[in-house]
Amino acid sequence: MASGPLIGITGRTKTAGELNMKPETFRDLYLDVFYCDYALGVIAAGGLPVFLPGSADPADYADRLDGLLLTGGTDIEPERYGQAPSPELYTREPERDAFELSLLDGALDTGRPVLGICRGIQVLNVHGGGTLHQHVPPHACHDQPPDSIVHRVDLAEGSLAASLYGPSINVNSLHHQTIDNLADGYEVTGRSDDGAIEVIEARHRPWLGVQWHPELMDSRDRDPVFDWLVKSASA
Repeated sequence: MASGPLIGITGRTKTAGELNMKPETFRDLYLDVFYCDYALGVIAAGGLPVFLPGSADPADYADRLDGLLLTGGTDIEPERYGQAPSPELYTREPERDAFELSLLDGALDTGRPVLGICRGIQVLNVHGGGTLHQHVPPHACHDQPPDSIVHRVDLAEGSLAASLYGPSINVNSLHHQTIDNLADGYEVTGRSDDGAIEVIEARHRPWLGVQWHPELMDSRDRDPVFDWLVKSASA
């Protein structure tokens, strides 16, 4: 039976204590943690999700995966984009930063498609030499259900994003950071009504980043961004 393309999905490393797991004697054990919604979006589009533990060598994945999904999560170390840490920063995982940036190096060499979601769009930008706004409070709507529609994103005519969603899309908003200076090699193809960058597309490779969480919206099982990733990974 034929299977879909292999889509690598990044996650987080946490201790059992951080997750309030029992028994207490396990509290210092480390776990790789993955949100299932990303995988469900990939499966619905016909792909086969592969969870990528951060302890692995990212170079080993370069020729084995057909596509890559960089997921949401913690803040990127500001030193990665030449800034001092702001007091408003949330949790950071420098090991995850190194792992995901190395995964992008591998995808760059192989030409594999990449989808970056929330933190993932920021990793794409930092990988390319761009910077971030370290704290943008109005966009961090963590007191609302994750599928709540918060604002509209207007999409550039003729862009990949517009071909997927049309001229605009209403989205959730669960991030407290946004792109500041755009990395070379990318175009901004989506902005919120306050001007924040919500979509970027690489000019010369199949890399797409969105700032919202399509995997948490009601449209997840038919969201075209997962269809795009799986279709591009099948090419």
